[in-house]
Amino acid sequence: MSEIKVNSIKGTGASTAAITVNSSDGTCTANVTSLNGGQFANRNKIINGAMQIAQRGTSITTGDNASHFLMDRWILYCQNTGSRFTVTQSTDTPDGFGNSLKIDCTTADTSLASNEEVQFWQKIEGFNTQDFAKGTSAAKQYTLSFYVKTNKTGTYIVRLLGRDNINSCVSASYTVSDTNWNRYTVTFPANTNFNHADNNDNGEALRVVWWLVAGSTVQTGDLATVWKNSSDAGAATGQVNFADSTSNDFLITGCQLEVGSVATDFEHRSYGQELELCKRYYQVILDRSTDSGDDSGLGGTVYVGSAGALYVPIRFSPQMRSSPTVESSNNGNEFRTRHGDLVNFDNFTGFNTVSRRGGTLIASASGNKTVGHFYWIETDQGSAKLAVVAEL
Repeated sequence: MSEIKVNSIKGTGASTAAITVNSSDGTCTANVTSLNGGQFANRNKIINGAMQIAQRGTSITTGDNASHFLMDRWILYCQNTGSRFTVTQSTDTPDGFGNSLKIDCTTADTSLASNEEVQFWQKIEGFNTQDFAKGTSAAKQYTLSFYVKTNKTGTYIVRLLGRDNINSCVSASYTVSDTNWNRYTVTFPANTNFNHADNNDNGEALRVVWWLVAGSTVQTGDLATVWKNSSDAGAATGQVNFADSTSNDFLITGCQLEVGSVATDFEHRSYGQELELCKRYYQVILDRSTDSGDDSGLGGTVYVGSAGALYVPIRFSPQMRSSPTVESSNNGNEFRTRHGDLVNFDNFTGFNTVSRRGGTLIASASGNKTVGHFYWIETDQGSAKLAVVAEL
């Protein structure tokens, strides 16, 4: 049997070995970096880029002057448009993916107003953008990659919006030439303008925008392909009108934004990892439509005030981006207390006290309650839902 014995492997002209070999046990140490000179894991700045997580539901319908969350972390924004859209979590995907986000035009608009816009986007907080070094002499490029399938071919625009200090922006185009699934890649330039630096905090530092509809106001002049102070001019020059027919569908998945000039393979995180990242911004506490069992419950020692006010302490896991607000369904007697008796109440009205780590929910229920007794909060109503929100 042939055998090669070496102490190290070194590139021609290199001063450092790429691989060193331990002569006693044969183990090796590799000097490895990613294509963009950064880490292999946690490259993707976009959360839920594979459209797996849908805590709010898997279908919405939206239209004029509305901003709606779709899959977790994704927003569809419509301004002054007569068109309408149905957005669903789809299983039509390229190989290697389980879900995509599908936007279906259900009401067409063939004559766009000058200020008409339809975009979908994701907001990224400053804690997660620091390695772009924006606003410094060491600033890095941004590479955005994604898979799209649409029967509306033509030129589409993507845009980065800097949201800290002086707002900044840059745009790029990609061309859809067939109706199949394809991966598209665009690279945005580095930004060394110190006025455009990202703050190292939990606020919105960067917005990644995909255009679908753009009126003449944002198609004025040449496409803005270099960073500038944010303005509408040239933001979406060349964008096709996706809303010109009710037969138009747009599907997207595998969205990745990373440091550098090279698009690496999509970073597939586990479902559990992706869900934990999403829960920093939105957490479902109770949802009868998805929870199993006859009764969906929220346990805890519930303090009862003299006027029938309920105070329910809860902890958030993981801790949230900021102190959240309450999102509660309110369809009438959907929730109830249990302690021998059953007393229904309509909804949770907010927090008495709250932080990023936990809070005390407030609700109001009639009936005699004993201060200090253990009460179980539950529901058996199919539409009942309680969530907390700390979105950007």
